[in-house]
Amino acid sequence: MNLQSPLIIVNFKTYLESTGARALELAKQAEKAAKETGVCIVVAPQFCDITKIAQTVEIPVFAQHLDAIYPGNSTGHILAETLKEAGATGTLINHSERQLRLSDIETTLTICQKQNLTSCVCANNPQVSAAIAALNPDITSMEPPELIGTGNSVSKAQPNIITDTARLVHQINPAMPLLCGAGISTAQDVFLALKLGTQGILVASGVVKAKDPYCVLEAFANAVNQTKSA
Repeated sequence: MNLQSPLIIVNFKTYLESTGARALELAKQAEKAAKETGVCIVVAPQFCDITKIAQTVEIPVFAQHLDAIYPGNSTGHILAETLKEAGATGTLINHSERQLRLSDIETTLTICQKQNLTSCVCANNPQVSAAIAALNPDITSMEPPELIGTGNSVSKAQPNIITDTARLVHQINPAMPLLCGAGISTAQDVFLALKLGTQGILVASGVVKAKDPYCVLEAFANAVNQTKSA
C-alpha cells in the first residue's frame, strides 16, 4: 500500500480509548476522515487489535514496534512475519517510549525491507534524526519527548527544532518524508508543522483522547490540504 505525503499517523498507544472495540471504532473514524478529505491517514493500534482493524478498514495499519529478530527462539518479541500476516503494512520504530540501540534500528530496517513493511523511525532531536536518515528508513519522525502528551505542540513551542531537523535530514536524504509530533492538538499546530518543512505529523493523545476524534482528524486533514494551496 503506497503512502502519499503529507500524511497523518495516529499512534493509538495503550490508551483505553483506543483498545479493543474502541480501537476499531477509532480506526473507522480515521478511515472516514481520510476518504472525505483525500489525506493519507495511518493508524497504529496495539498488536492484538491489528488483525481486526486491518480486515475492516482500507487505510494503512502500522504496528507500534518491531523487534530486531528473525524467526526462532525469541519468546515475547515481535516478529515481522507475524505483523505482515496480521495485516500491518508498516511499523513505528524507536518511539521515545520504546527506544532501540542504533544497531537494532539498522537491523530492524533491513527486516522491514525484506518483508516490504514501511518503516517510520522516530528520533528525539535533529542530530539523532540525521543519523537515522543516513540509515535510509522510509519515513523519519522527530518528537521532543518532553512535549509528548502535553498539548504544547512542538510546532509552536520549538519551531527551530523542526527547521533544524528538516535541514539536516534533507541534506542527507532530500526525498525522505519527515514527520513531527509531540503536543500536536490543533489544526493550527498541523499547519505550522507543514509550513516549517515537514511532510506530516505523528499524533496520539490529541486524537485518541479527544471528545470527537473524527472532528479532530477532519480538522487536521483540512489543515494539510490548506498547506497544499497556501
